[in-house]
Amino acid sequence: MTSPLDEADLRARVQACIDDELLHQASVLDELGPDVTDLLDRIRSLLAGGKRLRAAFLYWGHRAAGRPDSDALVRLATAMEFFQAAALLHDDVMDDSDTRRGMPAAHRALAAAHTERGWGGDDERFGLAGAILAGNLCLSWTDELVATSGLLVEDLARGREVFDRMRTQLMAGQFLDVVDSVRPWDDLPADERIDRAQRVIRYKSAKYTVEHPLLIGAASGGLGADDLAPLSSYGLDLGHAFQLRDDVLGVFGDPESTGKPAGDDLREGKRTVLIAHTLSGTDDAGRALLRTHLGDPHLDATTVGHLRTLITESGAVDAVEAEITRLATRARTSLAAATGLSPDARPVLDALIDVSTARTA
Repeated sequence: MTSPLDEADLRARVQACIDDELLHQASVLDELGPDVTDLLDRIRSLLAGGKRLRAAFLYWGHRAAGRPDSDALVRLATAMEFFQAAALLHDDVMDDSDTRRGMPAAHRALAAAHTERGWGGDDERFGLAGAILAGNLCLSWTDELVATSGLLVEDLARGREVFDRMRTQLMAGQFLDVVDSVRPWDDLPADERIDRAQRVIRYKSAKYTVEHPLLIGAASGGLGADDLAPLSSYGLDLGHAFQLRDDVLGVFGDPESTGKPAGDDLREGKRTVLIAHTLSGTDDAGRALLRTHLGDPHLDATTVGHLRTLITESGAVDAVEAEITRLATRARTSLAAATGLSPDARPVLDALIDVSTARTA
């Protein structure tokens, strides 16, 4: 059975558009000489894989408005993949991540190249600087792809407000995550811990993963306000469920599927809804164990196993799974309420609920 992500041959077309854009940008950078090749290589490597969820939601949001398939629409959808690449490059720097999709994170790869070449200065600072600049390039190219997509100017203008909101809120949402990672957490009431984690999900992930790309596509396609509102609710709930699933996979996922070491979110000390529920559902000894090891970059497999057992026995996994199910159900209800959607797009948007909440990466 064809994945909804491959309807209209979308993933292959988005990849072809990515490849063409990178060739174009390489020609723009050619006069700078070979020293900037490292940046392009890191961006090209990152953009060589992925589900293309954000591109799919923009594309099918536009089709939901009754608009036809076009290469211009695919180019606009591809802009979302460059935007995500920027977010991932910066996120890996902030999280001090070692890997991304089974390969060294960009800042690690650049640092390793610095060491191998015997260059002067600090290799880690070199890697961090390069990854930040690579992310900035992706942000710039996102704008270029939108502006040169080929859609009518009036269509792009309708989606521009959401596009600008997406960029602003994601950057500030990233900072919310940074703030919450250092603000005192242990003595907060259980509900407040969960609320803080949910707020980070909303602005760091849920909106830019589903809601905003979907609304950019739908608004640029001219979908009416009566349908945009339920589509927004669908996107926000589904984006929230997607991130909750990602948080579970960050602790329990198979490295072969996730591209990250087992339990990597524990090493990074991520204060997720899953961890908030664990603190509420375990005893003093369990809380002490979690506080001792959460954020330890040297966690071994045995300790990861102990923490997984603790998280499961606390009821946190069951609580998060129930929330994912509830959000997916609400997303379907909202989708049904958007009665003016194109019959071509509706079944794909419905199928994307299952894709976004699947128990495998």
